[in-house]
Amino acid sequence: MESLLTILLGVLEDGLVYAIMALGVYITYKILDFPDLSVDGTFPLGAAVTVSLIIVGVNPVLTLVISFAAGALAGIITGIIHVKFKVRDLLSGIIMMTALYSINLKIAGKANVAIFSEQTIFENQLIDRLPKAFSPYVVVSILLVIVLFVKILLDKYLKTKSGYLLRAVGDNETIITSLAKDKGMIKILGLAIANALAALAGSVYCQSQGFFDISTGTGTIVIGLANVIIGTNLFRRAKKIKPTTAVIVGALIYKACVAIAIEFGASSSDLKLVQAILFLVILAAANMKKGKVKVHA
Repeated sequence: MESLLTILLGVLEDGLVYAIMALGVYITYKILDFPDLSVDGTFPLGAAVTVSLIIVGVNPVLTLVISFAAGALAGIITGIIHVKFKVRDLLSGIIMMTALYSINLKIAGKANVAIFSEQTIFENQLIDRLPKAFSPYVVVSILLVIVLFVKILLDKYLKTKSGYLLRAVGDNETIITSLAKDKGMIKILGLAIANALAALAGSVYCQSQGFFDISTGTGTIVIGLANVIIGTNLFRRAKKIKPTTAVIVGALIYKACVAIAIEFGASSSDLKLVQAILFLVILAAANMKKGKVKVHA
């Protein structure tokens, strides 16, 4: 029973962290229809900024805000490369992702930085005062608060005029032009928000794990896309469930599938292979479902 609780808490911890990033991927993949690979660079960017600030004594909560801003800046640059320099969307993300690898190393100072002895949002004097019986649930509780806070803010933003314009860009760019709005600037804004959320997730991840590693961003976009596809396809017919809620549930389901694979004998070195196979299965299932819908139509 204790082992099952440990696995469940592990799934919730990882799932909630990646849910923050997946909400950003939802903006680019589902709303903007923009294949943004820069997420693989902005996720570790948030972690790199966080460790470098925590080591010099900056408040861990403040590092979340600064990481968010750093991710937004990276997203703006990706958008400028695409919009102003007319570089294809996929290539824009690849250029930014490649550049961020070196930038992240510069910020962190080296490829691996530990902050086990430093105060984080999960380990500090305030947390130490909580009852010991609550300690196993501290990380999940804090993550849940952060995820719900981000989700509520994103839902509110998508209901604003700016949010409607963002959705309109992905659906029909002609409408934006007819409204005398700059579709390029709206795309840049969307990319800024998406990458800001990815960097925020990286900041939270590094504080929960206690270290930064330059390789943590590898495959992040695959995980994010899988989360979005699982959630949006699972709740496609559920009109009352918001897409942001669906994405969060998708992140938890995806992490649960990975945990099950590990329990059945997959080693940590097989993790990326497991994620790739799982993503392929999800894509294949989603495409088959679309095919059936078209046939019945």
